[in-house]
Amino acid sequence: MSLEFMYPTTPLHGLVAATHTPFHPDGSLHLAAVEGQAAYLIERGVGCVFIGGSTGESHSLSLAERLELGQRWGEVARGSELRVVVHVGSNCLADSKVLAAQAADWGAAAISAMAPSYFKPRSLDLLIAGCAEIAAAAPETPFYFYDIPALTGVAFSMADFLEQARDRMGTLAGLKFTNPDLMSYQFCLAADGGRWDLPFGVDEHLLGALAMGARGAVGSGFNFAAPVYQRLLAAFAAGDWEGARREQFRGVRLIALLASYGYMGAAKALMGLLGVPVGPPRLPNAALDAAQIVALRGDLEQMGFFEWIS
Repeated sequence: MSLEFMYPTTPLHGLVAATHTPFHPDGSLHLAAVEGQAAYLIERGVGCVFIGGSTGESHSLSLAERLELGQRWGEVARGSELRVVVHVGSNCLADSKVLAAQAADWGAAAISAMAPSYFKPRSLDLLIAGCAEIAAAAPETPFYFYDIPALTGVAFSMADFLEQARDRMGTLAGLKFTNPDLMSYQFCLAADGGRWDLPFGVDEHLLGALAMGARGAVGSGFNFAAPVYQRLLAAFAAGDWEGARREQFRGVRLIALLASYGYMGAAKALMGLLGVPVGPPRLPNAALDAAQIVALRGDLEQMGFFEWIS
Protein backbone atom coordinates (compact mmCIF):
# COMPACT_ATOMS: atom_id res chain seq x y z
CA MET A 1 0.00 0.00 0.00
CA SER A 2 1.19 3.54 -0.67
CA LEU A 3 1.72 6.11 2.04
CA GLU A 4 -0.93 8.18 0.31
CA PHE A 5 -3.48 5.48 1.05
CA MET A 6 -2.29 4.96 4.61
CA TYR A 7 -2.58 8.63 5.52
CA PRO A 8 -6.20 9.50 6.38
CA THR A 9 -8.04 12.07 4.28
CA THR A 10 -9.46 13.57 7.48
CA PRO A 11 -6.66 13.39 10.08
CA LEU A 12 -7.28 13.85 13.78
CA HIS A 13 -6.37 17.52 13.98
CA GLY A 14 -7.69 19.96 16.58
CA LEU A 15 -9.34 18.64 19.73
CA VAL A 16 -10.60 15.06 19.98
CA ALA A 17 -12.50 14.38 23.20
CA ALA A 18 -11.75 11.05 24.89
CA THR A 19 -15.26 10.50 26.18
CA HIS A 20 -16.50 8.86 29.37
CA THR A 21 -18.63 5.76 29.22
CA PRO A 22 -21.92 6.71 30.92
CA PHE A 23 -23.28 4.49 33.68
CA HIS A 24 -26.40 4.43 35.80
CA PRO A 25 -25.83 4.74 39.57
CA ASP A 26 -25.90 0.94 39.80
CA GLY A 27 -23.02 0.70 37.31
CA SER A 28 -24.98 -0.50 34.29
CA LEU A 29 -24.58 1.18 30.91
CA HIS A 30 -26.60 4.37 30.45
CA LEU A 31 -26.58 4.63 26.67
CA ALA A 32 -29.32 7.28 26.59
CA ALA A 33 -26.72 9.71 27.98
CA VAL A 34 -24.57 9.50 24.84
CA GLU A 35 -26.79 11.93 22.95
CA GLY A 36 -26.27 14.56 25.65
CA GLN A 37 -22.51 14.01 25.63
CA ALA A 38 -22.39 14.47 21.87
CA ALA A 39 -24.57 17.58 21.91
CA TYR A 40 -22.50 19.20 24.65
CA LEU A 41 -19.27 18.66 22.73
CA ILE A 42 -20.66 19.82 19.39
CA GLU A 43 -21.96 23.01 21.02
CA ARG A 44 -18.43 23.69 22.21
CA GLY A 45 -16.81 23.14 18.85
CA VAL A 46 -15.44 19.65 19.43
CA GLY A 47 -16.13 17.67 16.27
CA CYS A 48 -14.46 14.35 16.99
CA VAL A 49 -14.62 11.84 19.84
CA PHE A 50 -12.46 8.91 20.90
CA ILE A 51 -14.68 6.36 22.63
CA GLY A 52 -13.98 3.33 24.77
CA GLY A 53 -10.40 4.24 25.61
CA SER A 54 -8.78 4.85 28.98
CA THR A 55 -11.23 7.63 29.89
CA GLY A 56 -13.99 5.34 28.65
CA GLU A 57 -12.92 2.61 31.11
CA SER A 58 -12.66 0.10 28.29
CA HIS A 59 -11.00 -2.62 30.35
CA SER A 60 -13.87 -2.42 32.85
CA LEU A 61 -16.44 -3.18 30.14
CA SER A 62 -17.52 -6.52 28.74
CA LEU A 63 -17.28 -7.15 25.01
CA ALA A 64 -21.06 -6.95 24.72
CA GLU A 65 -21.07 -3.57 26.49
CA ARG A 66 -18.33 -2.22 24.24
CA LEU A 67 -20.28 -3.28 21.18
CA GLU A 68 -23.41 -1.59 22.53
CA LEU A 69 -21.46 1.58 23.28
CA GLY A 70 -19.96 1.72 19.80
CA GLN A 71 -23.31 1.09 18.16
CA ARG A 72 -24.91 3.88 20.18
CA TRP A 73 -22.24 6.43 19.30
CA GLY A 74 -22.62 5.43 15.65
CA GLU A 75 -26.36 6.04 15.83
CA VAL A 76 -25.94 9.42 17.54
CA ALA A 77 -23.27 10.60 15.11
CA ARG A 78 -25.11 9.46 11.98
CA GLY A 79 -26.12 12.44 9.85
CA SER A 80 -24.02 14.88 11.86
CA GLU A 81 -20.50 16.25 11.41
CA LEU A 82 -19.31 14.43 14.52
CA ARG A 83 -16.58 11.88 13.78
CA VAL A 84 -16.14 8.85 16.03
CA VAL A 85 -12.89 6.98 16.63
CA VAL A 86 -13.38 3.65 18.39
CA HIS A 87 -10.80 2.16 20.69
CA VAL A 88 -10.86 -1.59 20.07
CA GLY A 89 -7.80 -2.69 22.05
CA SER A 90 -8.20 -5.62 24.42
CA ASN A 91 -6.24 -8.33 26.15
CA CYS A 92 -8.21 -10.71 23.91
CA LEU A 93 -7.24 -10.38 20.24
CA ALA A 94 -10.46 -12.02 19.07
CA ASP A 95 -12.50 -9.39 20.94
CA SER A 96 -10.47 -6.62 19.33
CA LYS A 97 -11.20 -8.00 15.87
CA VAL A 98 -14.93 -8.17 16.61
CA LEU A 99 -14.92 -4.57 17.83
CA ALA A 100 -12.93 -3.43 14.79
CA ALA A 101 -15.29 -5.14 12.35
CA GLN A 102 -18.33 -3.63 14.04
CA ALA A 103 -16.85 -0.12 13.98
CA ALA A 104 -16.09 -0.46 10.30
CA ASP A 105 -19.60 -1.75 9.63
CA TRP A 106 -21.30 1.37 10.99
CA GLY A 107 -18.75 3.76 9.54
CA ALA A 108 -16.41 4.84 12.32
CA ALA A 109 -13.88 7.47 11.24
CA ALA A 110 -11.04 5.32 12.55
CA ILE A 111 -10.16 2.59 14.99
CA SER A 112 -7.37 2.49 17.55
CA ALA A 113 -5.87 -0.15 19.81
CA MET A 114 -3.50 -0.05 22.74
CA ALA A 115 -1.16 -2.96 23.42
CA PRO A 116 -2.35 -5.94 25.46
CA SER A 117 -1.20 -5.39 29.03
CA TYR A 118 -1.45 -8.79 30.75
CA PHE A 119 0.42 -11.03 28.33
CA LYS A 120 2.62 -8.26 27.00
CA PRO A 121 4.22 -8.59 23.56
CA ARG A 122 7.90 -9.29 24.14
CA SER A 123 9.03 -7.73 20.88
CA LEU A 124 8.01 -4.99 18.51
CA ASP A 125 7.43 -7.65 15.86
CA LEU A 126 4.83 -9.38 18.05
CA LEU A 127 3.11 -6.09 18.84
CA ILE A 128 2.84 -5.27 15.14
CA ALA A 129 1.57 -8.77 14.35
CA GLY A 130 -1.33 -8.30 16.75
CA CYS A 131 -2.11 -4.82 15.45
CA ALA A 132 -2.06 -6.12 11.87
CA GLU A 133 -4.70 -8.72 12.70
CA ILE A 134 -6.92 -6.07 14.27
CA ALA A 135 -6.50 -3.71 11.33
CA ALA A 136 -7.28 -6.51 8.88
CA ALA A 137 -10.71 -6.91 10.49
CA ALA A 138 -11.53 -3.37 9.29
CA PRO A 139 -9.67 -3.26 5.97
CA GLU A 140 -10.97 0.13 4.82
CA THR A 141 -10.83 1.98 8.17
CA PRO A 142 -7.78 4.01 9.29
CA PHE A 143 -5.91 2.39 12.20
CA TYR A 144 -4.03 4.25 14.93
CA PHE A 145 -1.83 2.45 17.41
CA TYR A 146 -2.55 3.81 20.89
CA ASP A 147 0.77 4.19 22.67
CA ILE A 148 0.24 4.59 26.42
CA PRO A 149 3.16 2.85 28.12
CA ALA A 150 2.36 4.24 31.57
CA LEU A 151 -0.77 2.07 31.66
CA THR A 152 0.08 -0.89 29.44
CA GLY A 153 3.69 -1.34 30.52
CA VAL A 154 4.57 -1.85 26.84
CA ALA A 155 7.26 0.59 25.73
CA PHE A 156 8.82 0.28 22.29
CA SER A 157 10.20 2.96 20.00
CA MET A 158 7.22 4.37 18.16
CA ALA A 159 9.42 5.63 15.34
CA ASP A 160 10.52 2.01 14.86
CA PHE A 161 6.88 0.93 15.05
CA LEU A 162 5.96 3.25 12.18
CA GLU A 163 8.90 2.12 10.08
CA GLN A 164 8.29 -1.60 10.60
CA ALA A 165 4.49 -1.58 10.57
CA ARG A 166 3.88 0.51 7.45
CA ASP A 167 4.41 -2.39 5.03
CA ARG A 168 2.41 -4.83 7.18
CA MET A 169 -0.66 -2.66 7.85
CA GLY A 170 -2.12 -0.99 4.78
CA THR A 171 -4.54 1.10 6.83
CA LEU A 172 -2.01 2.37 9.36
CA ALA A 173 -2.70 6.10 9.78
CA GLY A 174 -0.47 6.97 12.71
CA LEU A 175 -0.39 6.96 16.48
CA LYS A 176 -2.34 8.22 19.44
CA PHE A 177 0.81 9.27 21.27
CA THR A 178 -0.03 9.27 24.99
CA ASN A 179 3.50 9.67 26.26
CA PRO A 180 5.18 12.84 27.59
CA ASP A 181 8.47 11.87 25.89
CA LEU A 182 8.71 14.76 23.42
CA MET A 183 12.08 13.58 22.12
CA SER A 184 10.52 10.34 20.93
CA TYR A 185 7.55 12.30 19.60
CA GLN A 186 9.88 14.34 17.39
CA PHE A 187 11.29 11.19 15.82
CA CYS A 188 7.73 10.08 15.02
CA LEU A 189 6.86 13.47 13.55
CA ALA A 190 9.91 13.27 11.30
CA ALA A 191 9.27 9.69 10.16
CA ASP A 192 8.59 9.27 6.42
CA GLY A 193 8.91 12.99 5.84
CA GLY A 194 6.18 13.87 8.33
CA ARG A 195 3.47 11.80 6.65
CA TRP A 196 1.94 10.21 9.76
CA ASP A 197 -1.00 11.56 11.76
CA LEU A 198 0.12 11.79 15.39
CA PRO A 199 -2.51 13.23 17.73
CA PHE A 200 -0.96 13.89 21.12
CA GLY A 201 -2.56 12.35 24.18
CA VAL A 202 -1.21 14.06 27.32
CA ASP A 203 -3.31 17.15 28.07
CA GLU A 204 -0.86 18.63 30.54
CA HIS A 205 1.96 18.61 27.96
CA LEU A 206 -0.05 19.84 24.98
CA LEU A 207 1.78 23.14 24.52
CA GLY A 208 5.12 21.37 24.42
CA ALA A 209 3.79 18.97 21.80
CA LEU A 210 2.47 21.86 19.71
CA ALA A 211 5.92 23.43 19.81
CA MET A 212 7.31 20.17 18.45
CA GLY A 213 4.77 20.11 15.60
CA ALA A 214 1.60 18.44 16.89
CA ARG A 215 -1.55 19.34 14.99
CA GLY A 216 -4.15 17.42 17.00
CA ALA A 217 -4.76 16.10 20.48
CA VAL A 218 -6.91 13.43 22.12
CA GLY A 219 -7.74 14.01 25.75
CA SER A 220 -10.23 13.66 28.57
CA GLY A 221 -9.88 17.32 29.49
CA PHE A 222 -11.61 18.36 26.29
CA ASN A 223 -14.89 16.97 27.65
CA PHE A 224 -15.15 19.62 30.34
CA ALA A 225 -12.55 22.29 29.48
CA ALA A 226 -12.65 22.56 25.69
CA PRO A 227 -12.70 26.39 25.73
CA VAL A 228 -9.42 26.45 27.67
CA TYR A 229 -7.68 24.23 25.14
CA GLN A 230 -9.24 25.97 22.16
CA ARG A 231 -7.82 29.25 23.43
CA LEU A 232 -4.48 27.50 23.90
CA LEU A 233 -4.52 26.35 20.26
CA ALA A 234 -5.53 29.79 19.04
CA ALA A 235 -2.87 31.56 21.10
CA PHE A 236 -0.19 29.17 19.86
CA ALA A 237 -1.25 29.68 16.23
CA ALA A 238 -1.07 33.46 16.73
CA GLY A 239 2.36 33.32 18.32
CA ASP A 240 0.93 34.49 21.64
CA TRP A 241 3.17 32.47 23.92
CA GLU A 242 2.09 34.24 27.09
CA GLY A 243 -1.56 33.46 26.35
CA ALA A 244 -0.78 29.87 25.40
CA ARG A 245 1.19 29.31 28.61
CA ARG A 246 -1.64 30.83 30.65
CA GLU A 247 -4.21 28.42 29.20
CA GLN A 248 -1.87 25.43 29.51
CA PHE A 249 -1.30 26.20 33.18
CA ARG A 250 -5.04 26.43 33.74
CA GLY A 251 -5.33 22.94 32.29
CA VAL A 252 -2.49 21.69 34.49
CA ARG A 253 -4.06 23.17 37.63
CA LEU A 254 -7.41 21.60 36.75
CA ILE A 255 -5.90 18.16 36.20
CA ALA A 256 -3.98 18.39 39.47
CA LEU A 257 -7.17 19.30 41.33
CA LEU A 258 -9.15 16.43 39.84
CA ALA A 259 -6.30 14.01 40.52
CA SER A 260 -6.29 15.05 44.18
CA TYR A 261 -9.83 13.65 44.47
CA GLY A 262 -9.14 10.60 42.27
CA TYR A 263 -9.10 11.60 38.63
CA MET A 264 -11.70 9.32 37.08
CA GLY A 265 -14.33 9.83 39.76
CA ALA A 266 -13.73 13.59 39.91
CA ALA A 267 -13.80 14.00 36.12
CA LYS A 268 -17.11 12.16 35.87
CA ALA A 269 -18.51 14.17 38.78
CA LEU A 270 -17.44 17.37 37.02
CA MET A 271 -19.42 16.35 33.94
CA GLY A 272 -22.46 16.06 36.18
CA LEU A 273 -21.82 19.56 37.56
CA LEU A 274 -21.86 20.80 33.95
CA GLY A 275 -25.25 19.23 33.28
CA VAL A 276 -23.93 16.22 31.39
CA PRO A 277 -24.38 13.34 33.85
CA VAL A 278 -22.25 10.32 32.97
CA GLY A 279 -22.64 8.52 36.28
CA PRO A 280 -19.95 7.08 38.54
CA PRO A 281 -16.90 5.13 37.43
CA ARG A 282 -16.66 1.40 37.90
CA LEU A 283 -14.39 -0.20 40.43
CA PRO A 284 -11.46 -0.17 40.89
CA ASN A 285 -11.93 3.55 40.17
CA ALA A 286 -13.72 5.22 43.07
CA ALA A 287 -16.76 7.50 42.84
CA LEU A 288 -16.95 10.76 44.77
CA ASP A 289 -19.53 10.90 47.56
CA ALA A 290 -21.95 13.82 47.98
CA ALA A 291 -19.67 15.71 50.37
CA GLN A 292 -16.70 15.37 48.02
CA ILE A 293 -18.74 16.67 45.10
CA VAL A 294 -19.70 19.75 47.13
CA ALA A 295 -16.06 20.28 48.05
CA LEU A 296 -14.99 19.81 44.42
CA ARG A 297 -17.47 22.42 43.26
CA GLY A 298 -16.08 24.85 45.85
CA ASP A 299 -12.52 24.22 44.73
CA LEU A 300 -13.48 24.71 41.09
CA GLU A 301 -15.24 27.98 41.89
CA GLN A 302 -12.27 29.25 43.87
CA MET A 303 -9.97 28.33 40.97
CA GLY A 304 -12.13 30.25 38.52
CA PHE A 305 -12.91 27.19 36.41
CA PHE A 306 -16.50 28.12 35.59
CA GLU A 307 -15.36 31.48 34.30
CA TRP A 308 -12.65 29.81 32.21
CA ILE A 309 -15.21 27.78 30.29
CA SER A 310 -17.99 30.36 29.99
